[in-house]
Amino acid sequence: MPIQTDIVGKWNFVSSEGFDEYLKEVGVGWAVRTIATKTKPTLEFTVKGDDWTMNSNSTFKNYTIKWQLGTACDEKTADGRDVSSVFSIENDRLVQVETGKGGGKDSRIERYIENGKLVIVCVCNGVKCTRVYEKAT
Repeated sequence: MPIQTDIVGKWNFVSSEGFDEYLKEVGVGWAVRTIATKTKPTLEFTVKGDDWTMNSNSTFKNYTIKWQLGTACDEKTADGRDVSSVFSIENDRLVQVETGKGGGKDSRIERYIENGKLVIVCVCNGVKCTRVYEKAT
């Protein structure tokens, strides 16, 4: 099934690799990185027509982003950066390209389903982070 239907629903955090290094590369300070790397968020995706929503809920912070494919949207990321994001679908992956504002760094985030799990790969200047979630029951 396509990513538009596979991603819909709630996802529980399973694991993370390279998250602190990625956050450091995109310019997130030590205090926020320390908290963020200990956080195990639950993600929830909804798709209604052209409107997509992702909610990230954790004990640290709740965060929501809404978008339409191919349309730039300005956002303040959960870690406090100001970016402009454009979402697209490439090879059955939900791709988010973040363009940093005010000297901020650019980043690429790919979300896809592999073996029933949601895999999120974040890359900034060659620094890569992989986070894995499983569907909530």
